[in-house]
Amino acid sequence: MSFFIDEVQMVPELFRALKVVVDELRLRDKEHANGRYLLTGSVNILALPKLSDPLVGRMSVLTLYPFCTAESSQGIGNGLDRLFNFDFAGMTDRGLSLIDAIKLATFPEIADKNAKERSLWFDGYLTTILQRDVRQIAELEKISTLPNLLRILAIRAGNLLNDADIARDMGLNPVTSKFYRNILKMMFLNFDVEPWFRNTGKRLVKASKGFLIDTLMLCHMLDLDLEDIKKNKPDLFGHVLENYAVAELTKLLTFSETKAKLLHFRTSDGKEVDFVLEKADGSLFAIEIKKSESVNIQDFNGIKTLAELTAKEFIGGVVLYSGKEVVPFGKNLWAVPFHILWQ
Repeated sequence: MSFFIDEVQMVPELFRALKVVVDELRLRDKEHANGRYLLTGSVNILALPKLSDPLVGRMSVLTLYPFCTAESSQGIGNGLDRLFNFDFAGMTDRGLSLIDAIKLATFPEIADKNAKERSLWFDGYLTTILQRDVRQIAELEKISTLPNLLRILAIRAGNLLNDADIARDMGLNPVTSKFYRNILKMMFLNFDVEPWFRNTGKRLVKASKGFLIDTLMLCHMLDLDLEDIKKNKPDLFGHVLENYAVAELTKLLTFSETKAKLLHFRTSDGKEVDFVLEKADGSLFAIEIKKSESVNIQDFNGIKTLAELTAKEFIGGVVLYSGKEVVPFGKNLWAVPFHILWQ
């Protein structure tokens, strides 16, 4: 018999009791002791030592993200694996526009809802998270500032994180601001992409980039209409598109055949690659995001800089763009339509 327990962070005393039960099960029937309890919650348990410590060595931890586009549109396979393998044969957009794809890549409850229904759901969800659930993990003196902090992080999505600047906008000191930002990470609302760094002889930026875990949430926080900004505010749409791309990559990595770490690359003189996937053996795959429907060789400048610095470790790179065709730009360099993400 298996048991399902939801919102476990609300009953911290449960963890020590489970430790006793699990140990007894292992003594009686070790072969069949695993998998008896499925615990779910809206807080990162690993960030709460008082909760997670009793079950160290007795649990497996999985992060369940919102839908990726492929899941929501009943896709098969993993587009990230196709990228790694330069497998571009037989791709199709499956009738989805990029706007449709972004709308589908969200929480299951609203993946098929209209704009009004999504807005109402996000209002309720964020109120619950920021006013009720946060109190389960920390006593914050200025808890009322969290919605504003999440809005600031939405505005800055895709930028290098600078806690001093964020603190200035918040009217807080940098230490408090960083602590509050990490609280939001514990609630699975935002996440960081760390920099790729190595002693290459070239000065590299060591700051992380910040993003929101859900792109429709970002739009909700900034009161953005996707169709409108794509048509009338292309720079702002590029900001939203980068958040969508990194959120999709993060989700796809959780069930990709190839295990890799998601990073970004930037030199002190401004050459950059939006995202770098580093495998366990140190090999690197570069991904640049471009909102336009055409690509030229200059769009690969950052990727080429990374390739020159890493030599044999560099295995290839792509520019994901809004066009329809896969176009070669050199050895293992390709312009690839965004729809590879939902193959």
